[in-house]
Amino acid sequence: MAKRTASAKKQARAGVRRSARNRAVRSEVKTLIVKSRRSLSDAQAEPSERIESTVEAMRGLDRAASKRILHPNNAARRKSRLARQLAKLASTAPAPAKSKKAAPARAAAPATKKK
Repeated sequence: MAKRTASAKKQARAGVRRSARNRAVRSEVKTLIVKSRRSLSDAQAEPSERIESTVEAMRGLDRAASKRILHPNNAARRKSRLARQLAKLASTAPAPAKSKKAAPARAAAPATKKK
């Protein structure tokens, strides 16, 4: 058996701390994704709530990927799936009612030449 040097023991201790921190971040990301999916599947959820939870989940995925806790491609795939679900809901949602009052016409600004 190889000797356990002082530096190896220190690296083992540091590895335990890193794995605990990484596990906490992964768990938080999973929780954010589950909350986002629930809000996307909930018919009574407000559109702003759906968007907010999805953006928060994407932000968590970006943070985990930037710290290399999750592989960047893994985070990108999960973000893509969430965005696709959100876009699907946006396309099926009824369009907001437009007001009958037309926007005032804007006067064209005179063109100026710059030297």
